[in-house]
Amino acid sequence: MPTTELTPARERVILWLLALIQFTVIMDFMVMMPLAPQMMEAFQIGPAKVSGAVSVYSWCAGGSGLLAMAYIDRFDRKRLMLAMFALFSLSNLACALAPNFHVLVLSRAFAGLTGGVLGAIGMAIIADVIPPNRRGAATGIVMTSFSLAAVAGVPAGVMLSAHFGWASAFYLLVLFSVPIWFAAANVLPSLTAHLKTAPTPLSQVLPELVGMFRVPEHLKAFALSGVNMVSGMLIIPFISPVLVANYGVKPAEITWVYLAGGLTTLVSARVIGAWSDRAGKHFVYRCLAGFAVVPMLLMTHLPHWPLWGLMFLFPLFMMVVSGRGIPLQALLTTVPHPSRRGAFLSANAALMQIGTGCGAMLGGLMLSTDTAGHIEGYGTIGWVAAALSIVTLLWVSKVQGVQAAQPVKGAA
Repeated sequence: MPTTELTPARERVILWLLALIQFTVIMDFMVMMPLAPQMMEAFQIGPAKVSGAVSVYSWCAGGSGLLAMAYIDRFDRKRLMLAMFALFSLSNLACALAPNFHVLVLSRAFAGLTGGVLGAIGMAIIADVIPPNRRGAATGIVMTSFSLAAVAGVPAGVMLSAHFGWASAFYLLVLFSVPIWFAAANVLPSLTAHLKTAPTPLSQVLPELVGMFRVPEHLKAFALSGVNMVSGMLIIPFISPVLVANYGVKPAEITWVYLAGGLTTLVSARVIGAWSDRAGKHFVYRCLAGFAVVPMLLMTHLPHWPLWGLMFLFPLFMMVVSGRGIPLQALLTTVPHPSRRGAFLSANAALMQIGTGCGAMLGGLMLSTDTAGHIEGYGTIGWVAAALSIVTLLWVSKVQGVQAAQPVKGAA
């Protein structure tokens, strides 16, 4: 049961506010991908270094998430959210002001350290205010942040960058973040019910962390979440560079491709969330993970389609590949004991970020550039990603929720 009772209208306001916060986090991450061709030209770097800039964010976000296990359940969720979101906004300003690629990489690391825990805090808030039988729909609303980023944030950032330079996208993020922070300060309720349980003493934080990873149910969930993320991130960071280098798509035209994907997922995220509540989270995840193989292979083995063809395929790819995360995230909120939910979700967010970094890094290592400037090896990446998606389809049945009263095995 939720720890805080709210009216349906207040619930919706909070969920959409969480979606806006996640919008800035996802836009911050996503905008690096369509801006990759401009950054490659501006800094004279190749695909591997671009993937390195993506990876450093993910590695730092993963490390930050693991550290957050020591404190995420010790504070009012609202205050923690506001503090981390403010630091995250400063990291975007640092990215915009970066004079060279090395400083940009350091700024991306700072963005990962600060933004890496925002998703876990958001999911903990959802679990605190929404009952389990409606968390699929609630997660679907918050995950429309991905669509909002693709529809509004990324196209606006790419369009501005095409005219005023790549840094414009990060200045835009700062402008988005300021009013969202003030709205969060006024709308989010104080959430302290989880503090009624005595927090783990700091001297036991490391044993508690070890104990979290000794629980078989946790390990099964972590493995599923990590592999799910790797399978998508093998492909996603390189879509824009491959379209530009191999298919002659202009950087400004990437805006329309992402816009089409965002408009589609804006609708599909909520449909998938409601479907997960009706049909069951395991079943919906299996359907999406199995079907994801098709757009994965199509995206990585493209014929020379016109722009309108790409605007049809990319939405299908994003709808299915990103849609897998909706039933998955809703399922994961049921796995831990409520008193450790924040720590569990923080650990899971960390592992997702590590999976993101692994996917981007491995994808970059599997690619090369020929003498004509074409990117090679993308088709091989597609086969690996498809195989991993099948693995998650088979593995999801091993991830099961526990009753709220069931003690956490192996916890310190």
